[in-house]
Amino acid sequence: MEFKARKMRYAYSATLLALLTSLAACGGGTTTTADAPADGGGTEVAAAGGGVSGDVLIDGSSTVFPIAEAMSEEFSIANPDTNVTVGVSGSGGGFKKFCAGETDISNASRPIKDKEVAACEEAGIEFIEVPIAFDGLTIVTNQANDWAQCLTTEQLNVMWSPDSEGSVSNWNQVDPSFPDQALGLYGPGTDSGTFDYFTDEVNGEEGASRGDYTASEDDNVIVNGVTGDEGALGYFGYAYFEENSGSLKAVEIQNEAGECVAPSTETIADGSYNPMSRPLFFYVKKEAYDTKEQVKAFVDFMLDPANGVLVGDSGYVALPDDILGNSKARVDDAKLGTDPTNL
Repeated sequence: MEFKARKMRYAYSATLLALLTSLAACGGGTTTTADAPADGGGTEVAAAGGGVSGDVLIDGSSTVFPIAEAMSEEFSIANPDTNVTVGVSGSGGGFKKFCAGETDISNASRPIKDKEVAACEEAGIEFIEVPIAFDGLTIVTNQANDWAQCLTTEQLNVMWSPDSEGSVSNWNQVDPSFPDQALGLYGPGTDSGTFDYFTDEVNGEEGASRGDYTASEDDNVIVNGVTGDEGALGYFGYAYFEENSGSLKAVEIQNEAGECVAPSTETIADGSYNPMSRPLFFYVKKEAYDTKEQVKAFVDFMLDPANGVLVGDSGYVALPDDILGNSKARVDDAKLGTDPTNL
């Protein structure tokens, strides 16, 4: 999957380009899964190395949350004396806590920003950047919407551009063929990595967006908003669409080849769902990995190839074994900081 690189930190390695060359996260809640039951689905996962105990503190992207939650549930079965807490304050909110020394791991649906790196450096927080999965940012509408079958990034720009604030409020302003229907917009807040990625791809600048939309770091708020508004459109990670596919419609996106492509694990994996495909990350504090056996065991569990099935069960695309091996090598070698070629 060759991801479009607007900034150096979005440039990925030749390994990724050769592998997927066909392509030319939050509301502040927490879930504690120390006593979580097995999922009952018969999923085969790697042994988690029972016997460790203590807290593992995680926060960040709501997009990455389903992966962390699934991993923590399985991990806690083998390690019942651990207490894995997963917060969902958004990628930006998670980095604020991480760089303040409040968490061991920070989930992110985008690479860490320069200002966040600086905040961690000032606080003496050394970290390792770890790619964990691929995602397809999904555009959703109400099920009653029978006109927006395929949208272009240009049409999305008409809806979401800062210049559209207060002026574009009807679907027929987006395209004359669309009906006279009020346009309701729902999306992540500014602390979300999904917001950063979407605005960069659609509006040409990270963070550039109209402000008169319903914003939340909790993707379930977006789900409920779009479900209850016939003229609504929203966006979030693919897992949240899969979980709510019975009540929402996923819009096809016109890709760089001019084809209308719907998001799916297949189109995300083969690169045809572009430009809305992206990598997902977690960041681990080096000190926590080195000194807390429960943190080390949990990180190693997440990076075991046998547990890629949990990524898939969460609605995302597991990394190929060679790229996952690169992630594990970064941890094993304590490769500090962010690296745009780490895939």
